[in-house]
Amino acid sequence: MWTHKAWAAPAQDRLRAYAGWCNAVEGNTTFYATPARETVASWAQQTEPAFRFVLKLPRAVTHEHRLSGGEAELRAFLDAIEPLGPRAHALWVQLPASFGPSDAPHLGAFLRRLPAGYRAAVEVRHPAFFAGDGGGLAGILQRAGAEWVPFDTTAFFDTPPTSDAERDAWTKKPRTPLRTEALTDRPIVRYLGRDDPARTVQGWARWVAVAAAWLREGRSPTFFIHTPDNADAPRLAREFHAAVRTGVPGLPPLPEPAPEPEPDEPLTLF
Repeated sequence: MWTHKAWAAPAQDRLRAYAGWCNAVEGNTTFYATPARETVASWAQQTEPAFRFVLKLPRAVTHEHRLSGGEAELRAFLDAIEPLGPRAHALWVQLPASFGPSDAPHLGAFLRRLPAGYRAAVEVRHPAFFAGDGGGLAGILQRAGAEWVPFDTTAFFDTPPTSDAERDAWTKKPRTPLRTEALTDRPIVRYLGRDDPARTVQGWARWVAVAAAWLREGRSPTFFIHTPDNADAPRLAREFHAAVRTGVPGLPPLPEPAPEPEPDEPLTLF
């Protein structure tokens, strides 16, 4: 996401402003509606070629057709995002909690049908995928060159909620076991902390070590840092990156945000 009510940027500059803080973004809105090709072209114009978009596939493909259909919707989506070029880092295949190991063959067939040049990153929520061999999910993904995206909510669910935003997230976010293994050279991790920044930082300590190890192995990980209200997410993402960089000094820095405006100037991001 690159828009938030707490991030006061003009509509036409929101992505450009966000890209001054972070170099990757989750494209969650594409789940609900495929954007116009012209809109996606404007995203490309606002970001550098190395900026990473991880775009969620339309729900018609993942939730309505459950990967066994939806070819027209998938073609329309892929055509719409084509202007991103190298910025289309991965296709985010977020599957419903009802999609279990018995459905895994449909996932394998779907991944084999994807056009060459696109990488898939799969997020599953059915608990059976996290038990035993998980229905062979890791093997299915590895054969397709796809990544398994962990959504780490363990720190969030560690203690009861203490804010309205946390109470809302408590009823909506999945409780899946922790998973820290990478299947490809481009792992993707989603982490949900708390509205208390100190607790968010405390909860991601394991991921700092994992990210540093992946980088030393030659992998290129992408981490998305969330909190229930997301108000401080860009700053926290930069803090996470800085923590990883202390262990991997060769990691390039994130872009420097534009300076905050003077009081009589229009607001940009904060």
